[in-house]
Amino acid sequence: MSWTDFDQAVEFTLRWEGGYENDPDDPGGETNWGISKRAYPNLDIKNLTKEQAIVIYESDYWIPSGCSLWEWPLNLIVFDTAVNCGVHRASLWMTFSEDWKDLLLKRIKHYTQLNNKKYLQGWLNRTMALWDYATQERVM
Repeated sequence: MSWTDFDQAVEFTLRWEGGYENDPDDPGGETNWGISKRAYPNLDIKNLTKEQAIVIYESDYWIPSGCSLWEWPLNLIVFDTAVNCGVHRASLWMTFSEDWKDLLLKRIKHYTQLNNKKYLQGWLNRTMALWDYATQERVM
């Protein structure tokens, strides 16, 4: 099987976004596979399948963020940032970043400036895991 950049990027993201949650402290509210009820009010989030989430990730995050235009690992970083921080913010940060490492630093700075510290360690862990994944030997 030949894996595309999207396949590999969504595999990483789903490891961090998988599973149903309804945490009252999460600004997204009810989520499943990282897809939030707040962003998709007409979806049955509780019963959202992984396959449905992947379709949403490609159509609403990968494509609008221009990830197919970027080389690996930049497209991975932009995609995961779009999922975690929003497409607009990821695109804006990309405009003012020198490379993917600079984009990750912008992401860390953003996290440390947020008021909700409950998730800070998890966000930082995810960012470090993203760095590690971006620098691994790729499976093609």
